[in-house]
Order: sequence, then structure tokens, then C-alpha cells
Amino acid sequence: MPEYAQTPAAPQRLRALEQANQIRLARAELKRRVTEGDVSAAEVILTCPDAAQRWTVAELLMAQRRWGATRCRKFLERNGVSEIKPIGQLTDRQRRMLAAQLQVACVGSADSARDRELVLA
Repeated sequence: MPEYAQTPAAPQRLRALEQANQIRLARAELKRRVTEGDVSAAEVILTCPDAAQRWTVAELLMAQRRWGATRCRKFLERNGVSEIKPIGQLTDRQRRMLAAQLQVACVGSADSARDRELVLA
């Protein structure tokens, strides 16, 4: 019975784990910045950084202050977007619509002028 070498798989597995950890750390930092208000959810939706490609829309929305599961679900239902839709798979029309609706939902935030510029661009 032939023996199969396992050595090529180990480095590939380690590279995959390293890449997954980098994405996890970048996503955690992005989530922290959204929670603190340094970056708006609308900005993340419009620019879609690499760390947010596979992040679901619901996870992003719930990272904001005062956004729980119910508010998130109602917001997404009203806009016809699935909670489990990854941000990277949103169409341009969906991105602009969600960003505009987030701006309306978060009126009075300090970042509303910056969000308005991003939506209109």
C-alpha cells in the first residue's frame, strides 16, 4: 500500500489559517471603528473593504450603536435585502439604496454630511 506524503498540505493549511486570522482581525478592527462611530455603516457598504467582502449586512448593521436584531431585520425587510447577504455581493443599486436609507435612519449623526457626499458621488 503506497504512503501519501502530508507535507505539501501542511504549509497550505497554515497559509489558509494565517489568511483567515488576518481577515478576522481586520474585520474586528472595522467592527470596533463602526461601533465607536469613526466609520459609518453606509461608508463600509459603499466602499466595501476587503475585510467586509464576506461580512453579512446584518452583522455590519448590528455593529452600530442602538442597532439590535429587530431593528436590523425591519430595516432590511423594508429595503428588500436579505439579512445573510454578504456585503461584497450587493449590487451597486442596493449599496446606494442602503447607504441612503442608513443616512435617513441615522439623522443627526456627526458623519451624516460625509455619508451624504458618499451617496451622491
